[in-house]
Amino acid sequence: MATWTWKTYTAFQIIWRLWKSRAKKRILFLADRNILVDQTRTNDFKPFGDVMTKIEHRKVNKAYEIYLALYQWLTWNEEDKNIFKQFSPDFFDLIVVDECHRWSAKEDSAWREVLEYFSSATQIGLTATPKETKEASNIEYFWEPIYTYSLKQGIEDGFLAPYKVIRIALDVDEWWRPSVNTIDKDGNKIEDRIYNTKDYDRILVLENRTKLVAKKVTQFLKQSWDRFQKTIVFCVDIDHAERMRQALVNENADLVKENSKYIMRITWDNEQWKKELDSFIDPNEKYPTIVTTSKLLTTWVDAKTCKLIVLDSNINSMTEFKQIIWRWTRLKPEAWKYFFTIMDFRQATNKFADPDFDGEPVQIYEPKNDESLIKDDTKEEQIQENSNDNYEMIKGDVNIDDFWEEKPRKVYVNGVDVKIINERVQYLWADGKLITESLKDYSKKNILNHFKSLDFFLEQWNNAEKKKIIIEELMQNGVMLDELEKEVWKDLDPFDLICHIAFDKPALTRKERANHVKKRNYFEKYSKEAREVLEALLDKYAEEWIETIEEMDILKVRPFRSLWSPLEIIKRFGSKQKYIEAVKEVEKMIYEVV
Repeated sequence: MATWTWKTYTAFQIIWRLWKSRAKKRILFLADRNILVDQTRTNDFKPFGDVMTKIEHRKVNKAYEIYLALYQWLTWNEEDKNIFKQFSPDFFDLIVVDECHRWSAKEDSAWREVLEYFSSATQIGLTATPKETKEASNIEYFWEPIYTYSLKQGIEDGFLAPYKVIRIALDVDEWWRPSVNTIDKDGNKIEDRIYNTKDYDRILVLENRTKLVAKKVTQFLKQSWDRFQKTIVFCVDIDHAERMRQALVNENADLVKENSKYIMRITWDNEQWKKELDSFIDPNEKYPTIVTTSKLLTTWVDAKTCKLIVLDSNINSMTEFKQIIWRWTRLKPEAWKYFFTIMDFRQATNKFADPDFDGEPVQIYEPKNDESLIKDDTKEEQIQENSNDNYEMIKGDVNIDDFWEEKPRKVYVNGVDVKIINERVQYLWADGKLITESLKDYSKKNILNHFKSLDFFLEQWNNAEKKKIIIEELMQNGVMLDELEKEVWKDLDPFDLICHIAFDKPALTRKERANHVKKRNYFEKYSKEAREVLEALLDKYAEEWIETIEEMDILKVRPFRSLWSPLEIIKRFGSKQKYIEAVKEVEKMIYEVV
């Protein structure tokens, strides 16, 4: 099931019914990240209450019925004789394995031993990214999927968000060769060869390239008129993440001065990473707003309000690419998140064109009996078997090979001019397919799917208790109204955007509509004090969309906040209900203007 389509909740429903009917009496839920276990325990599995426990200590309590555990805890190390063997092989009736593509897919994985030890139990694997390679296979162990729910289905059903892709090509990315006299920051001569994005920030650092990426990201945020939209910048490694953080700080000095947490680095080596991550994913927390990371945030992070993903890291694995992209597809209407933007500086989004992006898993596993072929995976197992909870952080943020091989020395180069040579904006739908029509044509088709005629649209618009309801419905159905406003004509109300694009009607700006209402002396029936409020509401409408003035919270912002309190404003109309009726009459007047 695609990310954010409630795999864990589905698993809970299955477990709950089998447990309540006593068809399954003792159940184990396995995950490989501590945060996954804790989130499951406190959220979806909360109804199990006192019959549920988390295996955290080397001595287990067998009095419970629902167990949650980390693979790491069960297969601790040889000295502790593996905790899972404190249970008899037939102790569990049912085992549910979360993120089963990671370790249980591998035949020679130490973690597969847990599942084989409890082979008498029914076993269910959960994953958004099934692993099917010559070395590892979910299908080989769990058999063919009994249920699938794709990313495409999730978006078409209104659960997940489509995406806008901005692909930016830099002149040095295809190749860069140092001139004969080029030296690094330490005064050493640079090896004469061709460098490209595979090398940048791994073995060669072009500092002006980092600065240009930071400048472009900042420019996008400023032009979007929302510099506080949650943003993640994926970098090559921790060093790159820190340099990117500093480059972004330099570009956003004004907001960093207001609060130093506006831009932060969240990587495993930062002792405060967990606390700052919790603040970043909390919709009610403003800071941190922009975070730089390497691989710590590619999985399991529930950042529902994240609207901008910046890729400045080489992503070679389709599984990793899916995890990064799908992680942020969660719709968040209350935060006006109906799609999200991907800024790609490494051509990683070429993977959208790969048939495997949203395709069905196909088994290509080749069983191997030769022990000499167990190879590279043993490295990861050896680290895993001798690790503690820090391992789950380390593995998420550092290449495992870094523990076994000496890192190549990085060369830092200043003074190399870097320029943008191409910038292309693309809109992609659920399955990663490119929208071939223009955004205007695509939106027109979606609007007409929702409203078959102008008369039907006008009837629905005029009868809506709040215009916000219709706006949200359209945005949930792929009509990117805010993007259309930028492309078609700025300062248009959603009403005019819809009438103009879908029904070829001439459009008026919000300011023109507001001025028409003012000229009609409509406010004469109100007191002078009430007229001041209504005129201020019209001025606010001229600046922003119609739903802004529909909400009572408008009375808490400028210019109202500095002039009157909400209670004083309501008194000017006699009561809260009369104020609401006055606002509805203003809306009616706005849209009566032809």
